[in-house]
Amino acid sequence: MLERLYRMLVKEFIQVLRNPRMRAVIFVMPVVQVLVIGYAVNTDVRHVPMAVYDLDRTPSSRDLLARFEGSGCFDVVRRITSEPEIQEVLDSGEAKAVLRLNRGFAEELSGGRSASAQLLLDGSDSNTASVVLSYASRIAAEFNRALMEQRFSRSAGLRLDAEPVTLVSRAWFNPNLDSRNFFVPGVLAMLVAVVSIILSSMAIVREREIGTMEQIMVTPIGRLEFILGKTIPFALIGFIDVALITLIAVFWFRVPLLGNPLMLFFGTGLYLLSTLGVGLFISTVSATQQQAMMTAFFFMLPAFMLSGFVYPIANMPVVVQWLTYLNPLRYYLVIIRGVFLKGLGPHVLWPQLLALAALGSAMLILAAGRFRKTMA
Repeated sequence: MLERLYRMLVKEFIQVLRNPRMRAVIFVMPVVQVLVIGYAVNTDVRHVPMAVYDLDRTPSSRDLLARFEGSGCFDVVRRITSEPEIQEVLDSGEAKAVLRLNRGFAEELSGGRSASAQLLLDGSDSNTASVVLSYASRIAAEFNRALMEQRFSRSAGLRLDAEPVTLVSRAWFNPNLDSRNFFVPGVLAMLVAVVSIILSSMAIVREREIGTMEQIMVTPIGRLEFILGKTIPFALIGFIDVALITLIAVFWFRVPLLGNPLMLFFGTGLYLLSTLGVGLFISTVSATQQQAMMTAFFFMLPAFMLSGFVYPIANMPVVVQWLTYLNPLRYYLVIIRGVFLKGLGPHVLWPQLLALAALGSAMLILAAGRFRKTMA
């Protein structure tokens, strides 16, 4: 059995790696993609282009404006002098926000009354708009606090050297709140799924399409040896890709790897059981390699959307949340982010590991059962 399995593995490696273009797709493209996507997938909002329409032109209005500029979150790109320019800069995309200060702003403040400032946002990108709004609210709160301290000092004749209550926050994991540390491990999971599912989805159908399936059927090789021969090479390729992408994540993007790398590879092995099982099942139900590839893409798109990679699962409808329990990417994302950012081990991640083992075993059994019918 071991001799037949060895020959099957050699044959599969030769068939997959003999084409230089295929070698580039397997080993070079994941590296290029993680570099490109690692820079592109970034939800941090910095240097928001902002226009200013200051009708008051007083020290108070300039003080508020200086706080926006000094925050590092906003860059004043234009000073507006008329109403039509507001719509012009937002429509053209020259500015993502417009700060408008009406006449009488400083007079209202000096009279002890509330003064209003208007911030107009480009809401076409709701995520950016909500982040910009939170930045502006924080700046306005700081401006109000300084103003109230100034008023209290004048009225009471006292000087406040310290705030009565100071809130000091600290992010327990990812202390700088860098979104790249959250997304790059997710990109790793996504690329491993793409490579393993696409390669395995064409494994059996390729034999049938080029006419070698009949030759394999008349050999002494058994069904288990055939399945192992089709999965082990792609599993090894998946481990190599994980190692390459992890090195890039740690040494290029400076994503911290706080956990044990062995835990990362153990979780990857269980994850590959599921992805390779899905790919082999697709291969058994497809008639051509083109059909197998299209079916694989139709599977991967909802898998990515329902994994929590971008959109929180808790925000999805309840029915959709139940569907996500059948998605192996959901569990692997928890494992990989837990190993990278939290340094977690099996004592915490065992539910995800158990779920991946169950899903992977089920998918391989389903693919093997379907392959038996194909052989018959």
